[in-house]
Amino acid sequence: MSVPVKPGVRLGSVDAYRGVVMFLMMAEVLHFCKIAGNFPGNPVWGFLCHHQTHLQWVGCTLHDMIQPSFSFLVGVAMVLSLHRRASDGQSAAWRTVHVLWRSLILIYLGIFLRSTGSQHDRPNFTFEDTLTQIGLGYPFLYAISCLPRKAWWAALGVILVGYWAAFALDPLPGEDFDYAKVGVSADWLKEHGLTGFAAHWQKNSNLAWKVDRWFMNLPVFNRREPFLFNGGGYSTLSFIPTLGTMVMGLIAGGWLLDARWSSRQRIALLFGVGLACLFSGWLLGVLGICPVVKRIWTPSWVLFSGGWCLIALSLFHAIIDVQGWSRWSYPLQVIGKNSIAAYLMAHLFDGFILDSLRKHVSTSVFTILGEPLVPFMQGAALLLILWLILAWMDKRKIYLKI
Repeated sequence: MSVPVKPGVRLGSVDAYRGVVMFLMMAEVLHFCKIAGNFPGNPVWGFLCHHQTHLQWVGCTLHDMIQPSFSFLVGVAMVLSLHRRASDGQSAAWRTVHVLWRSLILIYLGIFLRSTGSQHDRPNFTFEDTLTQIGLGYPFLYAISCLPRKAWWAALGVILVGYWAAFALDPLPGEDFDYAKVGVSADWLKEHGLTGFAAHWQKNSNLAWKVDRWFMNLPVFNRREPFLFNGGGYSTLSFIPTLGTMVMGLIAGGWLLDARWSSRQRIALLFGVGLACLFSGWLLGVLGICPVVKRIWTPSWVLFSGGWCLIALSLFHAIIDVQGWSRWSYPLQVIGKNSIAAYLMAHLFDGFILDSLRKHVSTSVFTILGEPLVPFMQGAALLLILWLILAWMDKRKIYLKI
């Protein structure tokens, strides 16, 4: 049995998986860490807080998987979209123009969202957020998709090995390097710092940081003050290994379209390769060859997080596309089919909606479970409103596309 992919027909598994990813991003408004602070020592709230937080450097939480999952699904969606456009008779030239246009819009949206707020009186040119990273790599992803499918694996290998080698060959900072001047305290280094060969991927002293010290200070960005470092250790150059994550999605999307595989074989392939990638990324970190760091998107992180993505896709595909058990996923698909709208609403509307709730809804509604849970109750109300807007859009077939 093959996946019934027809031109113009969406795969429910992809929409549901994307819906989970977007929900996790939107669910930041539930403020689990704030609630955990109100209930010190509570293991449940502590666990939820941990997985709603990005780790400081090495390792992975559920929250760390949002961006790689979104990037991975961009690769999957590109295969499905190009398949549909080719079936519709769209020319290769027009497909290329669309890709370049979409890339520019994604980059601009990322900068636009980072520039909102009263603290910015001019565009905040920063290139490490999800949309901008995807936009920077999108034309390269399209170019790779035009190659024979066997070459996709070679492209992934070149990206990962080449990026690893570039960091590994970059000279380590000297003993007199002042980490305090790049936002890295002695306490942080003691708890999260890397030593030995792994120090090539140390926060704000690695190759990507050096590139940003040049790139982010170009006159075209008209900065009020020189760029010295990113407080979280993020970097523009991470779009290159992010491209590797998208290529893994490209490969997975190709398997979904490949009629040579039976459903069982396809699921086993996705799951098995996912396990292999997950283990490989973990092993590279354990051996000290390449630490698993999301913030600078190390090659081992590409494999580790990409492995989880492949496993997740295999499960959604088995349950929704193959078994046909899809009704339960409707709330997720509502979000996943309108991911750009969900992303924008979560970044632009949350403050307005919360302010309106505080003004027009009795405060007793939010204190019904007690004062310590008020942030959670307000966040839940906000999430419900955002979902109802997306459900209304879905019912009327209104989808924000680029």
